[in-house]
Amino acid sequence: MDLEAAGGAEAAHGKRRATLLLAYQSLGVVYGDVATSPLYVYKSAFAGDDIQHSEGNEEIYGVLSFVFWTLTLITLLKYVVIVLRADDGGEGGTFALYSLICRHVRAGLLPGGGTRDELMEEEKATGRRGERPVSRVRAVLEKYRVLQRLLLLFALLGTCMVIGDGVLTPAVSVFSAVSGLELSLEKEQHKYIELPVACAILICLFALQHYGTHKVGFLFAPIVCIWLLCISAIGLYNIIRWDHHVYRALSPYYMYQFLRKTQTGGWMSLGGILLCVTGSEAMYADLGHFSQSAIQIAFIYVVYPALVLAYMGQAAFISQHHNFESSYHIGFYVSVPETLRWPVLVIAILAAVVGSQAIITGTFSIIKQCSSLSCFPGVKIVHTSSTVHGQIYIPEINWMLMILCLAVTIGFRDTKHLANAQGLAVITVMLVTTCLMSLVIVLCWNKSIFLALGFLLFFGAIEVIYFSASLVKFHEGAWVPITLSFIFMVVMCVWHYGTIKKYEFDVQNKVSVNWLLNLGPSLGIVRVRGIGLIHTELMSGIPAIFSHFVTNLPAFHQVLVFLCVKSVPVPHVQPEERFLVGRIGPKEYRLYRVIVRYGYRDVQKDDLEFEKELVGNIAEFIRSSAEYDKNGFAEDTDKPSGKLSTISTGINMWEEDGEPDASSSPRKETDPRDAAPERKKARFMIPKSAQVDSEVRRELQELMDAREAGMSFILGRSYMKAKSGSGFVKRVVINLLYEFLRKNSRGPAYAASIPHASTLEVGMVYQV
Repeated sequence: MDLEAAGGAEAAHGKRRATLLLAYQSLGVVYGDVATSPLYVYKSAFAGDDIQHSEGNEEIYGVLSFVFWTLTLITLLKYVVIVLRADDGGEGGTFALYSLICRHVRAGLLPGGGTRDELMEEEKATGRRGERPVSRVRAVLEKYRVLQRLLLLFALLGTCMVIGDGVLTPAVSVFSAVSGLELSLEKEQHKYIELPVACAILICLFALQHYGTHKVGFLFAPIVCIWLLCISAIGLYNIIRWDHHVYRALSPYYMYQFLRKTQTGGWMSLGGILLCVTGSEAMYADLGHFSQSAIQIAFIYVVYPALVLAYMGQAAFISQHHNFESSYHIGFYVSVPETLRWPVLVIAILAAVVGSQAIITGTFSIIKQCSSLSCFPGVKIVHTSSTVHGQIYIPEINWMLMILCLAVTIGFRDTKHLANAQGLAVITVMLVTTCLMSLVIVLCWNKSIFLALGFLLFFGAIEVIYFSASLVKFHEGAWVPITLSFIFMVVMCVWHYGTIKKYEFDVQNKVSVNWLLNLGPSLGIVRVRGIGLIHTELMSGIPAIFSHFVTNLPAFHQVLVFLCVKSVPVPHVQPEERFLVGRIGPKEYRLYRVIVRYGYRDVQKDDLEFEKELVGNIAEFIRSSAEYDKNGFAEDTDKPSGKLSTISTGINMWEEDGEPDASSSPRKETDPRDAAPERKKARFMIPKSAQVDSEVRRELQELMDAREAGMSFILGRSYMKAKSGSGFVKRVVINLLYEFLRKNSRGPAYAASIPHASTLEVGMVYQV
């Protein structure tokens, strides 16, 4: 018993130590944005003529009271205590909330994903096998298609605003950090230095993205720790020296006094005060990198106290020095002792870079989620870490963000307009999260609808006030996130609409199994050695591309596999549940259907490893299906026939390199993807306990021979056109916008690594 108790205590200690290590690392990845907000909150709140300065400190104390309670209620209570619990398999963010709702309600609109039937593995994993009681909210949402479309549009709106935040946050953080030069240099000098320095830092920041955050992850955390220690120490110094009674401003009474005295001007200044919670949504979006407890520990015990001290210290200093000629003297650096300004300036710039890194990484993650779920055109996704799946790099998005970020920085040239733009983006995402979270409380947590309404009304009322204050500054910079969101929303909606129409065309024009059976065992053509992989979006039936191919070519492979690669709205699919294998037609036809499912956070393996797993799962299906399929025929139905098969407990396959294909040329290849495939010597290891008859052995032998002969990939290239007589809007969306996006986007992820020598493309025109 003593040994067991000691072992348990050691395990608990190791778990606590791992959690503390994650909490330390989260400081550098998650909290860089919210930690740098003291650089510009007070400056943005007092920018312009919204608040008329007076001899008293009511305005200063009022702003501090708003900052404290906003940070406490929104970031601490809403996000850290409540929203972090709504994880989608460990993942967070706006789209994670949407997929979480779709997994519990038949509200998915994505082709081949988002329905309960296709996501039963999550039910099995969590042990919730029984059907949940149908709530009134769920019944209404499942009944009306228009509500499902609005739910998707709402999620896409939040996603677009996150992308807009990815453009604005680096500009605001870096420009605010560099603004310290105005107090360290002469006025005429800093005017010509600030903008070039900020642009140079932004260019370097985006140019270093391809290295990945994992290579500098341990460097980020010390920078943020030093920055938090610095601002808390300076804040404590200012409180003690200038106004040790500033703690009184923490009373909500000063918020009332502030609004009563400033009236409309005070309400408009809320758009600047709102910036104290920037980074809260990024904290939730980066949940997949760290555990919930690690993020909570880091914020409650380190970040939150440091920020409160920093804001109180600034208020204490400004309360004694608020009679300045211009508002930029109310910024952060004016409260820093003059002898420390240069070191603090350097630390602030480094911290701003770290904060910008967090939102850029979050933008990459959310773009990947949207692309995986057919809501964004295909982009190149580079995984920068072999151990952390969430650390990715998207070149096209990176350079697009850099160009937009430089454009808004050069266009505005001050933090006032940039802060107005960022504030509207931040509060819009928070409103979307609040609404989706209220649905999660009812539909996923099965809580009372009154509890969900209480959450919606309490936090929604606070955020609506801030939203109105940000929206009123539309002409002063707030138009930027609206414009960016509109552009990205159009792109996402057009791509989603085109994908839906393409999928519907495939379903309506698929070939029946009877047509295949009428061809006979030879399929009316010569069967050649090898495996033919036909990629299709259909989960049942024969794709039209197959009949188009058969009618134009006289030969086909001895083994045909209809491969359907699906991205489903769950973060991860277990490896043993990834392959769904079935048979099409009689056994002698050697036709198989394989559905491969990936979560939106899964990393797809390279082509060689994927081919090995694919053939191994087909072999295991052949062996296991013989136990209950005695007639030698498995009819293809609307749902995939077969079973979830895994090679971990059945047949295992090993391969060794053989001689190159005799038909290949000995010349030196310039592109490794153009090289002729080498022949593989394939062997199946059958368990001793398995009962395998002669017919199964013959089918396995034929599969093994086909694998050794090589594998060819048949890809469809579709061209979509609106039907004659279609409306003007549909013709513009399909013929112009969607086709433009298709031509300028990347193909499926699996197509990028396929050798050119083994690829055959079949073109078809889709009339939708």
